[in-house]
Amino acid sequence: MGFERAMMLGGAALLLAACGESGEVPASVETVDASDAVQIAAEGDFAAALQIALIEAEPGATIEMPEGVFNLTDGLSLDVDGVHLKGAGQEKTILNFAGQTGAGEGLLVTSDDVVLSDFAVQDTKGDGIKSKAADRITYRDLTVEWTRGPHPENGAYAIYPVESEHVLVERVTVRACADAGIYVGQSSNIIVRDSLAEYNVAGIEIENSSNADVYNNIARNNSGGILVFDLPDLPVMGGNSTRIFNNQIVSNNTENFAPPGGIVADLIPGSGLTIMANSNVHVFENTFADNKSAHVTVAAYTRQTEDESYFPLPRDIVLRDNTYEGGGDAPERVMGMIAEVVGTPLPPVIWDGVTSYDGKEVDVNLVVNEGEDVGFLSLGGGSYPLDPAALQPSMDRPESEPVEEPAPIVLSQDTAS
Repeated sequence: MGFERAMMLGGAALLLAACGESGEVPASVETVDASDAVQIAAEGDFAAALQIALIEAEPGATIEMPEGVFNLTDGLSLDVDGVHLKGAGQEKTILNFAGQTGAGEGLLVTSDDVVLSDFAVQDTKGDGIKSKAADRITYRDLTVEWTRGPHPENGAYAIYPVESEHVLVERVTVRACADAGIYVGQSSNIIVRDSLAEYNVAGIEIENSSNADVYNNIARNNSGGILVFDLPDLPVMGGNSTRIFNNQIVSNNTENFAPPGGIVADLIPGSGLTIMANSNVHVFENTFADNKSAHVTVAAYTRQTEDESYFPLPRDIVLRDNTYEGGGDAPERVMGMIAEVVGTPLPPVIWDGVTSYDGKEVDVNLVVNEGEDVGFLSLGGGSYPLDPAALQPSMDRPESEPVEEPAPIVLSQDTAS
């Protein structure tokens, strides 16, 4: 690094330190030349030095954080393209925000071609790590959690990319979010793989997004394991073309602790996979076990909306070659009401049976290509609002037409492809 740039960093560090609580001299930002990684020292004002490095980074830089537990009172931000923020390991470099004074996220990224890897974020007041309009972003080998466990005042999202193209999330662990642990919203070309989501309201959620592969993940002990939703009144709608495969979706029986009002507060505890108002979703070769309400639920959006461009029914949903064990034995909320009529355990696959919207019949085309021993239940809802007296439950699988499976997602930043 040149002398002039070093002086700029040093001056910025002193400025941030003057605003901090500790009054410590900031840690130095050390590098030998432009090709070397920027190394943040553990000594001194770590938080100030890290934020300076994020502000002053040049495109293509690597910023390395040392091993240790570092307490931060303010959120971090990154708006430089091509930066790799790297720790010493997700169990070794821990950014703890328990003393955070604001309500924002721990780290906000608004630039392209960013890699975040090998560190942990704990106890943020808001979301853990959020990226917005950050194309080709990679979240790798990260842990984001709230250490007190499930609580309605925890942050809503742990890993939160939104409004982006080419999103890669791999080998991350997320715990105790008051909404979704891994949430990808209003985005396209997405891979979420090899990750663990536990003790969240929703483990993994793909919302208002297109072309997503979600595979080799473990979603356990959430209120709901995996959600594929499309919601109204958002800039991007029409979620489609998602593949959910080779996941373990088990024991998602944690009580729903989301604050009231949001759509996720309606999520039924004990739900394995919930598909709502999305299209062209293919679910195959997953293991579902011991989800107490229902392993798979396919449903229309039920709340009132004035968004005339929104389509609230699911279409072209394919279920095939999944494994189902236990579950359906202690259903809650509306599933409990259904069980009073049809008995327990509830079958693994439940569809609300809604086929009409705004007076128009819709070909939902739900394809259930599971073994004959896999139970199915249609509530025969017809149209919303549902009239319990008019429901016509049926265990006959609906007639359907084959649906071509989307091609595997290929991302330019994916070194495994």
